[in-house]
Amino acid sequence: MNLTAPCHFGLEAVLKRELKDLGLAVTKTEDGRVYFSGDAYDLCRANIFLRTADRILIQIGEFDAATFDDLFEGTKALPWEQYLPADARFWVKKATSIDSKLHSAPAIQRIMKKAMVSRMQQALKADRFPENGADYPIRVLIRKDRVNVYLDTSGEPLHKRGYRAEAGEAPISETLAAALIMLTPWHADRILVDPFCGSGTFPIEAALMAAHIAPGLHRSFTAQTWDNLIPEDAWKAAFDEAGQSVRMPEKTDIRGYDIDRDVLKRARANAKAAGVADLIHFQQMDAAKVRHPKKYGFIVTNPPYGERMDASLLPEIYTKFGRMAKELDDWSIYMITSYKEAEKYFGRKADKKRKIYNGMLRTDYLQFYGAKPPKKRQEKQHG
Repeated sequence: MNLTAPCHFGLEAVLKRELKDLGLAVTKTEDGRVYFSGDAYDLCRANIFLRTADRILIQIGEFDAATFDDLFEGTKALPWEQYLPADARFWVKKATSIDSKLHSAPAIQRIMKKAMVSRMQQALKADRFPENGADYPIRVLIRKDRVNVYLDTSGEPLHKRGYRAEAGEAPISETLAAALIMLTPWHADRILVDPFCGSGTFPIEAALMAAHIAPGLHRSFTAQTWDNLIPEDAWKAAFDEAGQSVRMPEKTDIRGYDIDRDVLKRARANAKAAGVADLIHFQQMDAAKVRHPKKYGFIVTNPPYGERMDASLLPEIYTKFGRMAKELDDWSIYMITSYKEAEKYFGRKADKKRKIYNGMLRTDYLQFYGAKPPKKRQEKQHG
C-alpha cells in the first residue's frame, strides 16, 4: 500500500527518521507530510508506534481537476470497490484546497460522494447501499489542482493518545511535544524539566519515550473494523509487539512545575492515565524559582506567549525565566513560543531557531545549548 503520514509543518524530518527507525520505506517528503509504503502490518505499526504523525492515510489515487466535472470523473475512475465493502459507511470527512480552482470544501465533498456512489453502483451492480457497516472516512487534499484521495485509517487524530481527559486543555498537542523532545539530544538517563508544564504534555511524552511505551498502545483506530483490508491478526501482532516493547526504567528524573495547583492536578491525572505517574515528579512552583544541583540537564517547555493571557505580562515572565536559566548555566534550554521578543527578554540569543506551525500559529523553537557532559558519560549514553 502507498501510505501517507501528515505532520506539523517544519517537523517532516523528525517523522521521516521515526519511520526509518521502524524499518518502513520512506518514498517522498513534502511540506506537512511524509509518504511511505508498507503492508497491512506496517500500517498497524505506524498507527501504534509513531509519536509525531497526525494520522495514517492509505492513498487511493491522484488526478488533476480544474473543474467539478474533472473532479467527478477522476473520483469515479478510482477503484473504490477494492477498498469499500458493500455495506461500508463512506463519506469525505475533510477536503482541503490549496492554490486550486476548486476551493469550496462542501461542494468538493458532495460531488466526490456522488462519484463514489456511481462507481460502487456500477461495480457491485446495486442501486442502493445500506451504509450500516464499518466507517470508511475519506480525506482529500487538492494542491495546485492536483487531487490526492486518501482513506483515513486512524480515525481520531494520533495526538489523542487516550491519557488526556479534557480535549483542548493545553495549547500544545502530544505529537508536537514528542517531536520537540526528539529534536533535542535528551536521553532517559538525563534530567528533563518543564517549568511551565500545564497539563503535563512534555513530561508525559518524555516518560512514554523513557519507558518505550508506544503512544497508540492504549487506544483504538478506525481501520480495526476494516476486515476486508486489514486482517485482525495484523492488529494483534502490532499491539503485541508494542506491549512487549515496554521497558519501565529503574530510575528517571523528569519534572513538571507549574504555579497553578488545579492544572497540576490534571497533569498528575493525565500521567496516571498514561501509565507513567511513577516516572514524573510534579510540583507547584513559580518557574522563576526552579533550581537544581544536577548538571547538563534539559529544559523543554512551552512558556506563555499571549494567546490566553495579557501580553503586557510577558516581558516580566521571560525576564524571570532568563534569570532562572542563567543559574542552570550548563543546561540546555528549548522553548516553543510565538512571542517575537522572547530572546530579548530571556536575555540571550538562541543558538538555533526553528520555524514550526502549531496549528495555524507560527511559532519559533528556540534552542539554547548548554555545556556537553564529559566524554565518558556521552559514551555511556550512546553505547
